[in-house]
Amino acid sequence: MEQEEGLTAVDSIVTQFNTYEDFLDSQITTVDLYYLEDEVLARQLVELGYRGTGEVVKREDFEARKAAIEIARLAERTQKKTLTSAGKDLQDNFLKALAVREEDNRNGKVSSVIFIRDRNSHGQEVSGYIDYAHRLKTEDFEVYFSGKRRLLPKPTDLSFYNWESHVAVWNSTPNYQVIAGNPEGLLFKYKRDRKILNVDPKDKEDGRQWKAQPGDNSTRIPIQTELYIQAVIFDHISRRKT
Repeated sequence: MEQEEGLTAVDSIVTQFNTYEDFLDSQITTVDLYYLEDEVLARQLVELGYRGTGEVVKREDFEARKAAIEIARLAERTQKKTLTSAGKDLQDNFLKALAVREEDNRNGKVSSVIFIRDRNSHGQEVSGYIDYAHRLKTEDFEVYFSGKRRLLPKPTDLSFYNWESHVAVWNSTPNYQVIAGNPEGLLFKYKRDRKILNVDPKDKEDGRQWKAQPGDNSTRIPIQTELYIQAVIFDHISRRKT
């Protein structure tokens, strides 16, 4: 109990003063300076406990707590900065779904693949699969979570298809290897555990309705959204032991 009270007292002092010298100066009176005539000596006496008007705090305790508090502050600030969705008033289900998955995709607990079908700025219908974790590392999602721009597939994503120009592109990412031209359809192999994620629609007449199972440790979640013609999120949880 006494140790906890001591830590509380030290924390209070550490947060109040920028440096240990500032704390020592706060303990020195004008009378001390009058008789000692030496500020350095006065500080040394306070540090040793011979002078002072309050709590005796050792230099190493002050600096250790100061460093710990600063580390905790930086960690909190980094966390807030990393989670781009934090503090956003998200209205659409799609953005809410991305926000829920942001932290787990950043730290590797979950790997999400996003399917989007909509029209681009030229009015052309496009669709594609996006490696969410990879995009989070290579793009600032502030523009998407703030509503300034819409997330759309790019020719650099896992897959991209322009329904008017019939341009089709596939790209492997640091997380997934694309397996195209397979009898099973379009497949993505997650590089960490080598599991196959089956995202290929089996209804060839429509081309946009999924009937196959997505694979081991994977789920497929259609998103009801007003932002896109169609949006689906595939979540894969790696079971590989680290």
